[in-house]
Amino acid sequence: MSVSMTGSGEIATPVESSKSAMTWGPIFGGAAAAIGVTLILLLLGSGVGLTMVSPWSGQSSSLGTVGVTAAIWLVVVQWLSSGLGGYITGRLRTKWAAVHTDEVFFRDTAHGFISWALATIFVAGFLASSLTSLAGAGAQAVGSAATAAGTAASSTASAADLPTAYFTDALLRPEQARAGATSDDTAATAEVSRILLNGAAAGQIPDDDKAYLATIVSARTGLSEADARNRVDTVLKRIDDAKVAAQKAADEARKAASTTALLGALSLLIGAFIAAAAAAFGGSQRDEEEDLIITSRI
Repeated sequence: MSVSMTGSGEIATPVESSKSAMTWGPIFGGAAAAIGVTLILLLLGSGVGLTMVSPWSGQSSSLGTVGVTAAIWLVVVQWLSSGLGGYITGRLRTKWAAVHTDEVFFRDTAHGFISWALATIFVAGFLASSLTSLAGAGAQAVGSAATAAGTAASSTASAADLPTAYFTDALLRPEQARAGATSDDTAATAEVSRILLNGAAAGQIPDDDKAYLATIVSARTGLSEADARNRVDTVLKRIDDAKVAAQKAADEARKAASTTALLGALSLLIGAFIAAAAAAFGGSQRDEEEDLIITSRI
């Protein structure tokens, strides 16, 4: 505390309030209002979002459209809920007497920001617990599926043994492939599967493997070598198309997730600013009219 001396020799001591500048009642009230509005709007957005997806092919919006729409809705949710919560915070606080106008403005904006932060932390915790529950249910479903598939998987070679099995087949590949493919269907089918799996892992199938596949297909189906080669090329092209489609879907999901994250961060920044500005506006309206106490002079 600084003490100054006036020209007449009197000591001037600054007035300092013993009360804290933080008023928690309006902060909690504004945060509660923001939380309520946020949950209502999130449920409304979830209902609208479910209308954009469908299990039927061709009737759902694209993943990018759904992601961008969800991110825009988050901005709207932050705008409305933060505005209401900040305004209530500013209007509910008591008048700070003998406080400079700039200080009142700062306190109002700080109260609005803190109210927004409390509401955001609560909503984030609520959403995190909900997502954790959904993830737990999904993990149980995946575990059940993995257990059911364990018996079938035990009868096949492991992924680590695939390269060894493929090269073993290449070493022991008979000169007369047609006779072997005709006499042992199970072995021929397993060998073809290993060739396709190795080609998928390597990114392409060598020409000698393609010729061998054409020979086996010709022996099993009765097609000519040329027709069998065309069938092999057709199937391999379908495999490549499926791989490209999967990569495209993964890339679209990555872009949608990135856009949603960026717009989600932007929505939080907008919410913080709107809450602070609304609290300052509400506080200024609270201080527009002063209540005066009239006392008689004796």
